Amino acid sequence: MTQPALGVRSLDLTDPATFIETDIHEFWREVRAERPVHWHAATDRNPGFWVVSRYADIQSLYHDAALTSVKGNVLDVVLRGNDSAGGSMLAVTDGPRHRQLRNLMFGSFTPRVLGEVVEKVRRRTADLVSKVVGPGEFDFAAEVADRIPMNTICDLLSIPSADRKDLLKWNKMALSSGHADSSEIDALSARNEIVLYFMELAQERRDRPGNDVISMLATAELDHRPLTVEEIAVNCYSLILGGDETSRVSAICAVLALIENPGEWHALKAGEVSFESAVEEIVRWSTPGIHLARTAVQDFEVGGRKVREGDIVTLWNISANNDETVFDDPRRFTLSRSPNRHLSFGHGPHYCLGAFLGRAELRALLTSLVAEVAEMELRGTPRPIYSNFLTGYDSLPVHFERR
Repeated sequence: MTQPALGVRSLDLTDPATFIETDIHEFWREVRAERPVHWHAATDRNPGFWVVSRYADIQSLYHDAALTSVKGNVLDVVLRGNDSAGGSMLAVTDGPRHRQLRNLMFGSFTPRVLGEVVEKVRRRTADLVSKVVGPGEFDFAAEVADRIPMNTICDLLSIPSADRKDLLKWNKMALSSGHADSSEIDALSARNEIVLYFMELAQERRDRPGNDVISMLATAELDHRPLTVEEIAVNCYSLILGGDETSRVSAICAVLALIENPGEWHALKAGEVSFESAVEEIVRWSTPGIHLARTAVQDFEVGGRKVREGDIVTLWNISANNDETVFDDPRRFTLSRSPNRHLSFGHGPHYCLGAFLGRAELRALLTSLVAEVAEMELRGTPRPIYSNFLTGYDSLPVHFERR
C-alpha cells in the first residue's frame, strides 16, 4: 500500500523507492497546483535539476531548441554528466544529424516491413493468450508480456532466436529492476552487454548483409561515410530498449487496469469501445516512461522561472498525462476517453519511432483477450518495478477464465 504524498519539497525524484512508497499521482497533483516548475535540490550523490510538471509547458519544451538531448535523455544518465552515445544514438541526437539518422531508420519502418512484423505479433499474441487461458494461475508478465515486444523488435532486427533470452534479461536490468538491492553497476553492465552484442552483430551484417534493419544501417552512409559499428550498435540498443520496456510494461498495466475496472473490460468485450481508443487510454494510464531529461543550451524561461544554460530540465510525462486541465478526471480509467492527446510517445522531433509497433502490440493483446477470455482475476500482489524512469510491474499473478 502506497503512502500519502509527503509534500512537494520532500520527495527525492532520483530515488526509485519514491515511486513505490508514495502516492505519486497525488504528489504530482500537488506539484502542478503549487510549484509546477521548481528546482529539485541537489542530494549527496546528484546535482539539482528543474522539474516541469504541467502538460502545456512539457509539450512546448519538447519543441524548444533551448534544450538538447545530446547529453542524455534519462535523468540518471544526465546527472552523471554526459551520455557516451550523444551525437550517435537517435534518441540523444539533435539538429541535422538527428534528422539524417531518423530518416535513415524510418526507411526500415515501411508499411511492407511493418506489415510482416505486425502479422507475426498478431499470431504470436493469440497463441500466447490461448495457452494461458484455463483453470490454472500464471504470471502474465512472464508468460505473455515478456514474450511479445522483445520478439517483435527482434523480428524487425532479425535477431537469432537463441540470443533473445539474454537480450531480454539485459534489457530488464538496463533501466529498472524488480529488486531494491540491484546496483548501478548491474544496470551499466547490462547496457554494455547489449551494445557489445550489437557491435558484433553489426560487423557480421556488414560482411554478409541481409534484408533487415541492422544490415540496412551497416551498409548505409551519412555525410558520405558509413556508420561505425559503435553507431550501429547504440541505435540498435535504443530500438531494443524503447521497443521492449514500454510495450511490455503497458501490456502488464493493461491487464491489471482491466481487472480493477470490470466495467471497462465488459464494455471492451461488448464492442462498446474501439480497440484504437482503448489502446490510447492504456498508454496514457500506464505512462511507462515517466520522464525525459534535457540540458539547457541557453537561458530561457518556463512557467515564470529562469532556466540557465547548462541546467538539467526534466519533463514528467506521468504528470502531464494526468493534468486536470487537459484530461477530465485523469485517474479514472476510461477506454472511450476522447480526445486523448497523451505524451507517452513523446512529442515533436523526438516522437517515438516505434509508436506504431507499440500500438499494434497492445491492439493484438486486446483482440486476443476479447476473443479468448471471459473473466480475468488477480491471484496475488503485483510486484512493482524498481526504477525512477519506468513505472509499472514485472510480475502479475492472474487467472483467465476461457470464454
